[in-house]
Amino acid sequence: MAKKTTTTNKKETPLSVYLYVPNIIGYVRVLMNCVGFALCFSNKKLFSALYFISFVCDGLDGYFARKLNQVSTFGAVLDMVTDRISTACLLVILSQVYRPSLIFLSLLALDIASHWLQMYSTFLSGKASHKDVKDSTNWLFKLYYGNRMFMAYCCVACEVLYIILFLLAEKRNQNVNDVLVNAAKQNPILFVPVALALFGWAIKQVVNVIQMKTAADACVLYDINNRQKP
Repeated sequence: MAKKTTTTNKKETPLSVYLYVPNIIGYVRVLMNCVGFALCFSNKKLFSALYFISFVCDGLDGYFARKLNQVSTFGAVLDMVTDRISTACLLVILSQVYRPSLIFLSLLALDIASHWLQMYSTFLSGKASHKDVKDSTNWLFKLYYGNRMFMAYCCVACEVLYIILFLLAEKRNQNVNDVLVNAAKQNPILFVPVALALFGWAIKQVVNVIQMKTAADACVLYDINNRQKP
């Protein structure tokens, strides 16, 4: 979703922007996540369904924003905050179920740090979107943000893997590797979606590391350039 607000012929008010169709979809996503997380331990299947539907709606709001010419900075921020908080909450839950919990907490920290730095560096550079990485020299980074299908696969794979892990958890303090191996042995069909999800998840984590380093470099260069100005 683009960052700058697109103007229309009729006069807009703050309320009209808040009621943009993409932003309404964002509010519905927040509501679904709140209900889902409230019921996550009492009804795991309902939680997983609500969480995944909310994730699918992440693509719908961007589509309607472009289709209806209702792109807004507020919508872009709402979209990213909802994504990051949803994933963070699920990772916290997984950290309480599986061992070692540090794995999931580290993934949470990487996800938040990389996206926050990317958004801030985008603001410093004056770009319209945090997805504008045309000037990057890293081919994987450019492929991720330049190809919608590839990015969608990585994002879906990541969230599906987390949902599968949540559904497989039967008790606390389980070893995540043991659970995945045992599940694959008991149900060989599960091996295919888990393998596909793991591959996309791994790519997304690599991209997060690249994104964090690239954004940090942009912040440092911004300071250097400012100090060198007469």
